[in-house]
Amino acid sequence: MFLKIRSSKPEVKGVTHRKRKKRLFPILCLATVGLWLGYKQLQSHFVQPEAIFVLGGHKDRESFAAQLALKHPDLPIWVSSGSPQHYVTQIFSNAGVSGDRLHLDYRAKDTVTNFTSLVKELKEQGIDSVYLITSDNHMNRARIIGEIVFGAQGIILKPLSVPSKDSSEPVEKIIRDGGRSFLWLLTGKTGENLLPH
Repeated sequence: MFLKIRSSKPEVKGVTHRKRKKRLFPILCLATVGLWLGYKQLQSHFVQPEAIFVLGGHKDRESFAAQLALKHPDLPIWVSSGSPQHYVTQIFSNAGVSGDRLHLDYRAKDTVTNFTSLVKELKEQGIDSVYLITSDNHMNRARIIGEIVFGAQGIILKPLSVPSKDSSEPVEKIIRDGGRSFLWLLTGKTGENLLPH
């Protein structure tokens, strides 16, 4: 007498179906992120910025912004936690940019707070799109943070990178600050006190 043991086909199909779903999920996530990034890239290509937003702290960024301000004489300039006030105003003054266009803000402690400390003011001014000025090695992180913080308020970014000799920032930093940006959206807190000093 022989016993024949067969696995039922529905279980095999169920297992195979689950495996397919598990493989498909990361692909769908990547496709969604890719589509979102593509949409944001197109959106930033066609937008006419209403202000210049500089992540300060590097002379090259502020000098680049001053030259851009000359090409766009109607745009206000916001510099977040840049070089000392007298130094920044001198850069713009030397470039021939009127001081009444310049808004200096020193509340930010890091890149996330560059955005969170000014988003409300920009929105209150009716600004819906900005040139985002920062160094090329810093742009990926700044753009992720900006798309989350400013994007949640309907402010569109048009990134303009300033060349630098520094290497790109590590992905871990980008992920960490992207998470902090979402934390700010949910709680109003940036988690800056959690950062190593």
